[in-house]
Amino acid sequence: MKKLNIAKVRPLIRLAIEEDLGRGDVTSALLFEDDTIAKANIVSREEIVVCGMDVAKEILRRYDKRLKLKVHVNDGQPAHVGRKIAAIQGPLGPMLTAERVMLNFLQRLSGIATTTRKFVWAVQGTKAKIYDTRKTMPGWRILEKYAVRCGGGHNHRLGLYDGILIKDNHLAQLGRNFQPKLKRIVSKAKKVKGIKFVAVEVDHVDHQLNHVLRIPGIDIVLLDNMGQWQLKHAVEMRNEMCGTNKKPLLEASGNITLNNVSAIAQCGIDRIAVGAITHSAAAADIGLDR
Repeated sequence: MKKLNIAKVRPLIRLAIEEDLGRGDVTSALLFEDDTIAKANIVSREEIVVCGMDVAKEILRRYDKRLKLKVHVNDGQPAHVGRKIAAIQGPLGPMLTAERVMLNFLQRLSGIATTTRKFVWAVQGTKAKIYDTRKTMPGWRILEKYAVRCGGGHNHRLGLYDGILIKDNHLAQLGRNFQPKLKRIVSKAKKVKGIKFVAVEVDHVDHQLNHVLRIPGIDIVLLDNMGQWQLKHAVEMRNEMCGTNKKPLLEASGNITLNNVSAIAQCGIDRIAVGAITHSAAAADIGLDR
């Protein structure tokens, strides 16, 4: 699993601290006049997949370098109810000042990792892999995509700059006889440096997919908001037209839930894009106990 580059998320951490701390923690200033040293545990209050330990370390360090975090459960590992996932030791005042910001990050990221793991489990036994989308909180994309990886999912493109996706609205602009124009565009796209893939979205199997499959260089075909029979038809068409190579990969997206993801995976799809694992993941219940 690709590790988190903490340097890239420091601006977000700094913003979160400034937003919460303002001119200072007036409550802690009244209660703690000395450097009382204390210990506390970060505890999971539900079944979760842990994510965000390096972020927690960075946050604590920014409040007081004497605050030390001992990790008991690493990112990507499960934790049961009541599990002590980490311990903090250091000055009590700064520890309590840092508590809310630290927990906000841990809860959000562990919630995404936990939700992702549920989708990954749901498609076990099939060839399908779970992918995220660009439906992320502004400023949180690097962190949220890291959380997806911790949950066993895979990352789609980071932004508009590292993958080419010709969507249905792009395709509509090319007109009804789009195949020759699309072929030229794909040929140019394959020469663009730094891109992960060239993908094309289709919304109709018989009227579009059969034409798209004849164009070389397309890595992924996105099948958006299609029912199971359409997905099965698309897989059969791809396999028949492209042979044992099984390329391009077929990706299902749109209205994917835990209730239908298994059935969609069983259609033979290669990839399933799930926006819900980031935009609708519930925060994990994690607390700080002394």
